[in-house]
Amino acid sequence: MTSALEDLEHSLQRELGATVIGLDAAIHALTIAIVARGHVLVQGAPGLGKTLLSKTLAGALGGSFKRIQGTADLMPSDIIGVHVFDTQRNEFVFRPGPLFADVLLFDEINRAGPKTQSALLEAMEERQASVDRRNYRLPAGFLVIATQNPRDFEGTYPLPESQLDRFMLRIDLSYPAREQELAVLQRYGDVGADSAAASTAIAGSVPAPGAAAPAGSAPQPAIGAALLAAARAAADAVHVAPELLGYVLDIAKASREHTQLTLGLSTRGALALLRAARIAAGLRGAEFVSPDDVKLAVPLVVPHRLVLSSEALLEGTSELTVMRRLIDQVPVPR
Repeated sequence: MTSALEDLEHSLQRELGATVIGLDAAIHALTIAIVARGHVLVQGAPGLGKTLLSKTLAGALGGSFKRIQGTADLMPSDIIGVHVFDTQRNEFVFRPGPLFADVLLFDEINRAGPKTQSALLEAMEERQASVDRRNYRLPAGFLVIATQNPRDFEGTYPLPESQLDRFMLRIDLSYPAREQELAVLQRYGDVGADSAAASTAIAGSVPAPGAAAPAGSAPQPAIGAALLAAARAAADAVHVAPELLGYVLDIAKASREHTQLTLGLSTRGALALLRAARIAAGLRGAEFVSPDDVKLAVPLVVPHRLVLSSEALLEGTSELTVMRRLIDQVPVPR
């Protein structure tokens, strides 16, 4: 008998796998983020399906969907919205920006300037936006999926550490295996179709803002609210022993004291690691968290929160290398 968590992942793998190919591991990570209500940063070279994966997920979840394209001239007001004077009402009226959506896709977020990137800080943490001394609540299921190109690409700005810490997970996409890439060419290689086959599937699931769906043809989200609520309840039922709590804190402490790091895992990061491990245990049908669940969650939760020292950068050390050393040096509880 499968749990609600396993049913949720099977549904996501089926729905997303119909459009994207070879991203089973990424979909597994997205399942963890959705259950934990955590935001996701997707990193990889252009053309690997980051945007398509995000849009397909939005269609599966339902609700309102908005997309922001990161550019150097993008301003915070373009994201949050502005007050506009209404001549009929003789007063200023707030016109919300794309931030006010159930699923927000911020494409190529690191092409936007630091000021615009920071406009998301309050929204991602408190699920609200402050404009002209007034607070506006965001939808309860507010989810940010941001894509970014590698930091050494031209025209990119590094994300502030405070913002990176607000992304629960980072998913790194690499070039697919030959068999998977061949399947992509076979499915989307028609000259007339271009990439419209995938776009049509998404467009049918997510109506354009302000557009009314034809009567009787309103698409239903593949992932219902009841299944998602049951999956979260199943995750809460997974037991975490005191020794595992100590293991998570030991990993955080080791990162803060590592000689090659100037910034280690924060308390928010430790909490994200615990939640991710708990959900990962539930996804494999376990009733308790094991050290292996924590180790599997570390590559998703930890690397993007680490800031390397100048010496480590000169030596060519990566966050992934330091992360592996951390896992090796922290004793595993028995």
